[in-house]
Amino acid sequence: MAAYSPSVVGVLVLCLLSILLAIHSGSSKGRSGVLSGPILPADDNNLLYRIDRVHMNGVEALPPFIVPAVLAMMVGISPVTLATLVWVYVAIRLIHVAVYLRGGKAAKGGSIRTLLYVSGALVTIILIATTALAAIHLPV
Repeated sequence: MAAYSPSVVGVLVLCLLSILLAIHSGSSKGRSGVLSGPILPADDNNLLYRIDRVHMNGVEALPPFIVPAVLAMMVGISPVTLATLVWVYVAIRLIHVAVYLRGGKAAKGGSIRTLLYVSGALVTIILIATTALAAIHLPV
């Protein structure tokens, strides 16, 4: 299992990021006197909305990535392959968070933010496919 240590750390970084964003979102809402729940108006120019949305993006993306990452360890895919996929995904998520929180044109839909989100989805699909192939004993 030690061979998967870099992947385990990457998965834990993703979990920690989700927790930190939840704290940031909740405390930002509290300081602004806003109740929990969705932020209205849903406007990318609204920092509070972007904080909430980037947290929710992370929460939505976490299970579809974490589950196949853990399964990949169970079926024995190459530790280097898994670590590469995990850390590429971590980098994409961190850049996505930074871009969205900064705001401006890059944070608008159809821009770099969308490219990052789609890139993360593609890495997840590659992870799922690689894990599935290993589970049916095809070389990966």
